Amino acid sequence: MPRVSKSEAPVTMDAPQITSREAELGEYTVSFANFHADADPAPLFRGLPDDRCQCPHWGVVLTGSVTFRYADHDEVYNAGDAFYGRPGHTPIVTAGTEVVEFSPTDELAKTNAVLAQNMSMMESAS
Repeated sequence: MPRVSKSEAPVTMDAPQITSREAELGEYTVSFANFHADADPAPLFRGLPDDRCQCPHWGVVLTGSVTFRYADHDEVYNAGDAFYGRPGHTPIVTAGTEVVEFSPTDELAKTNAVLAQNMSMMESAS
């Protein structure tokens, strides 16, 4: 059975706002994310359908809180909550939040490609 621990997963992002470690388990990617600052990364999702994440996520909030903003409502998940984030959301996180999240690898790759492109464009404009 595939498995990975946080310490074994390679770091995929180490920025002032987030440290993320990811590994593939079968057709899913597990992400261990620590958020160091409050963040509303909605602008990074521009270019995806409805400018929102179209990848579903299942996870657990270990500390802090995560809000998934949908077009018609927000869903707030706090420490100890297991969650399902359906497609069509943008996340908002608070400093000190830690989550473990599972996402379909193919869908996550599509989202991450747009995020990387938008981050690159924002860095170039700075």
